Amino acid sequence: MKFDTKVVRAKIKPDSDTGAIIPPIYQTATYVLDEVGKDKGFDYTRSANPTRQILEENLAAIEGGKYGICFASGMAAIDSCLKLLKSGDHVVCSDDVYGGVSRYFNNVLNKYGLSFTYVDTSRPEKVRKAITLKTKMLWIETPTNPLLKVTDLKAMGKIAKKYNLYYAVDSTFATPVFLRPLEFGVDIVVHSTTKYISGHNQLIGGIIITNRQDISKAMKFIQKTIGAVPSPFDCWLTLLGVKTLSLRMQRHDANGRIVAEFLENHPKVARVSYPGLSSHPQHQIAKKQMSGFGGMISFELKGGISAGKHLMNNVKLCLLAESLGAVETMITHPATMTHAEVPKKERLARGLTDGLVRISVGIEDPDDIVKDLKQALKKA
Repeated sequence: MKFDTKVVRAKIKPDSDTGAIIPPIYQTATYVLDEVGKDKGFDYTRSANPTRQILEENLAAIEGGKYGICFASGMAAIDSCLKLLKSGDHVVCSDDVYGGVSRYFNNVLNKYGLSFTYVDTSRPEKVRKAITLKTKMLWIETPTNPLLKVTDLKAMGKIAKKYNLYYAVDSTFATPVFLRPLEFGVDIVVHSTTKYISGHNQLIGGIIITNRQDISKAMKFIQKTIGAVPSPFDCWLTLLGVKTLSLRMQRHDANGRIVAEFLENHPKVARVSYPGLSSHPQHQIAKKQMSGFGGMISFELKGGISAGKHLMNNVKLCLLAESLGAVETMITHPATMTHAEVPKKERLARGLTDGLVRISVGIEDPDDIVKDLKQALKKA
């Protein structure tokens, strides 16, 4: 079965009782047992739900994995991954990660004895230097949020194998359409299904996908024990969104390239970060391991934070919103929005300047997106 067919059909069959072409929503908390100790595979929805199970199997197949474990949010999925570790363990993490991840690592997990070192994972030598005897996990975002850095997954895989580390990759920006990290020896792939996978700004969700049975069992235990699970209805909505994932990502990618080229040539833009541009530092790595570059772009305005605010306060088609990955074009100011809680000194050290703008390019006509940015940039 080829990839585009998998997206639409993998692990999805007409309902056996009614013939319904769309999987039903099993909106139930509990299930009746045939007799003591005998059920039909389900007993309580925190543990398992038929709609959720279909989604888990579908997304695992699309990613090329054996096991999928769904959670109530991308952060719940990330939290569960870190529960593979114990007090005293150390994690080497991409320095440019979503602000909610660094906030969780620094303000919550540090209290429980975990320690973190943030490095530019696009540079393998920096990763090697950061590893200690206590290092147990390598946590990668690629492309990163919001600077769009790209990590060489094969190079990281060699390091993870040499030091016997859990190797986890957040691939939310790329999606399985453009990148399937398991093919590079990754142990754990994480997605915020809130974003491109569902694609319509209609829900919150997350998933972990793995080929390792031991990790799958551990994550299923965490899923059942803690109960941070998506509702059956949210799983059903996600399944509907997934059906158009490949088509949507192709349009995001096509539009992203057009918008990135426009911004790179605009006199008020100091720099643009988009893996599809030849000016991107990791463009060749992106070309090698990704089949497309997607719709995420970050760019820095010459006028700093004031110019950024003027731009975002004057867009008309682009929507000023914190999220990303939906059919609508959304624009964000990381310094005051998604990464506002990252200390300024740390933020600037990471290259996340006051004038940085992140745009999630939607699937509208690209001429309209460019026209809107052009008129807003005049006022920036």
